[in-house]
Amino acid sequence: MLELQGVSKRFGDTLAVDNVSFACGRGEFIGIIGRSGAGKSTLLRTINRLSEPSAGRVLWEGRDVGLLKGAELRRWRRRCAMIFQQFNLCPRLDVITNVLVGVVAERSLAASLFKAFPASDRAQAILELDALDMAPAALQRAGTLSGGQQQRVAIARAMMQQPDLVLADEPVASLDPVNAEVVMEALQRICLERRTPVIVNLHSLEIARRYCTRVLAMAKGAVVYDGPPQGLTPPVLDRIYGARNGRPVAEPLAVVEAA
Repeated sequence: MLELQGVSKRFGDTLAVDNVSFACGRGEFIGIIGRSGAGKSTLLRTINRLSEPSAGRVLWEGRDVGLLKGAELRRWRRRCAMIFQQFNLCPRLDVITNVLVGVVAERSLAASLFKAFPASDRAQAILELDALDMAPAALQRAGTLSGGQQQRVAIARAMMQQPDLVLADEPVASLDPVNAEVVMEALQRICLERRTPVIVNLHSLEIARRYCTRVLAMAKGAVVYDGPPQGLTPPVLDRIYGARNGRPVAEPLAVVEAA
């Protein structure tokens, strides 16, 4: 189980994350919502230690991950897979090689440089792609894929790490509505079928309501709501998103950009 205890993050005089505490167990699909600059991305980065918290603790199964160093820290980052808005694929490499990058840290440098991955790794990569309906594109160059397809390849790469926890930072923000749905369904299946907890930052309130079992809402770095999607009533949304021109914002527009 993941547990955050009073986690804060400062950048100079700016308090980006303000005393955040919550726990996340297996099978939970948590959506984090809030306005731009609310601290959502910074919070995810403190969990996998891409950004060190200024205060508080991040615990995994009771162990303080802030104390991990060297090989143990690298192992934690593998266990805590990160999926980004930008797919971070190598467009000139084929799809299966991009997926196999997920196990590079566990293989010798020479094997990785010459793409000499064991047959078992290649078989696992195909299985991960097949789970996302991307196996037919295994030998296709990543740069020829659509945005939604590239994001599914990025998810397959993350799952090659056999993670205990999946973090996704606005994974559908640059996708059209159809591809956004495909990607969210893929993350939902990972959560349900593998019992892997998923924490995802979202701009779209509609997507959070549709897919997430629990929603954390942030405003000015603090969590102002933690509960089921059904609890996102107009008064709660006004606390999260504030007001526009003196009027309450009861139902913010979903932000889903076309690829």
